[in-house]
Amino acid sequence: MDKKVVNLYDLMAEEPDKKGFRLLTEEQGCVKGCCAGISTYRDTEYGKGGVHDDQEGFFVLSGHGMVKLGEEEYPIKAGSAFMAPAGVFHTMKRDADSEPVQVFWFHSAI
Repeated sequence: MDKKVVNLYDLMAEEPDKKGFRLLTEEQGCVKGCCAGISTYRDTEYGKGGVHDDQEGFFVLSGHGMVKLGEEEYPIKAGSAFMAPAGVFHTMKRDADSEPVQVFWFHSAI
């Protein structure tokens, strides 16, 4: 099946408890490791996080909380944007008084 257009809300309806969804991948025409998606952080404690060989950018769509980039922590809220450079550990959590933190993310080659 040709999936040049993907709808987030259709994916969410299929798997409502899933934390993240890849929206743009090779199937939609991304090349050289480029991909993008949406993730939701429901926990008030940091999760396992990640480290990648490429850079990852984030834009906070809703909620407020904290992001950990390496050993540094920063407050985030709707409208915040930040990068996790290649090789840098990163993870997020929501504040106890916040709705889940939802972010748009993208990976791009360096």
